[in-house]
Amino acid sequence: MTFALATLTRRSLVAAFAAGVALAGLATAPAVAQDGLTPVRFSLDWRFEGPSAPFLAALEKGYFEEEGLDVTIDAGAGSVESINRVASGPYDMAFGDFNSLIRYRSSPDSVPVKAVAMVYNKPAFAIVGRASRGITEDLESLRGKTFGAPEADAAYAQWPIFKDVNDIDEAAWEMTFENVGFPVREPMLAQGEVDAVFGFAMSSAINLAARGVPMEDIVVLNMGDYGVELYGNVIMAKPEFMEENPEAVAGFLRAFIRGLEDTIANPTEGAGYVVQYNDVARQEVEADRWQMTIDNNILTEEVAANGFGDIDAERYERALEQIDLTFDFQNRPALDDVFTSEFLPPMEERMLQ
Repeated sequence: MTFALATLTRRSLVAAFAAGVALAGLATAPAVAQDGLTPVRFSLDWRFEGPSAPFLAALEKGYFEEEGLDVTIDAGAGSVESINRVASGPYDMAFGDFNSLIRYRSSPDSVPVKAVAMVYNKPAFAIVGRASRGITEDLESLRGKTFGAPEADAAYAQWPIFKDVNDIDEAAWEMTFENVGFPVREPMLAQGEVDAVFGFAMSSAINLAARGVPMEDIVVLNMGDYGVELYGNVIMAKPEFMEENPEAVAGFLRAFIRGLEDTIANPTEGAGYVVQYNDVARQEVEADRWQMTIDNNILTEEVAANGFGDIDAERYERALEQIDLTFDFQNRPALDDVFTSEFLPPMEERMLQ
């Protein structure tokens, strides 16, 4: 898996990582505070694309600096790697998949990394198909179809949950799954070699559109709309950093929420920050990608009712029951083991529009 390198600086260290960079060597580089600011090393889950817009807006508009923080943001190499970077690498905070964090924390030997804010109230896991290949929002349309399903894909990993809650018998439904590489997933769908693919909605659907497939021909089945109770990506923090710098964690979240509100109000402006640090990105594509993320994953009914960033305890338990279908827990983490709301602003400050 490869990704474009990009570098962000605001009076802080410059760092860019490829997927294969060894973190052990990086861990020796000391963080240096400037002008009394608290240094914060932050890792994204993936390359600089639309979903990174609120982080970049908070950086470029000086919101982090106003909170007394000297933030460095680096591109990521996947949601699992985000956890590794915080648990044993040089990073203080990161953006990554909550379900992967739950699995990680089930090990008794795990570092007690915790999520401090839920960002994707609904997960980005999806099946993305083409109407011209017979795919519709009716699950019956999946019968007899061929799917591009990368073995290591996080969305495909949820297929056992999806088919269980929707009573799908893949053999009886005569479904075919091809283990395809990430780089060829969307091209194969664009060329009609498969009928649908597993992936993150904002990635696969927008990449497909960027290849010239008309939007009206793209069908997105968000797993969160079909009975999958899982949450999505969170902001997480290293235990030592939370203990030693609680106000820095709280300040990071306040600044991020400001960036989030700004880029929800103006996704095109948000995409403008993305293209500053990803020279192969196109602003119109990243604006669409960010808008899809807002609509599908962030501004949900639950967020509208309860505010941004928190986790519902009952839903968490239902999510654990679904994760049980795909993972053998060594220890079932309680919500308090993997998440804390103590750093979130008051709810009235988290009511997004």
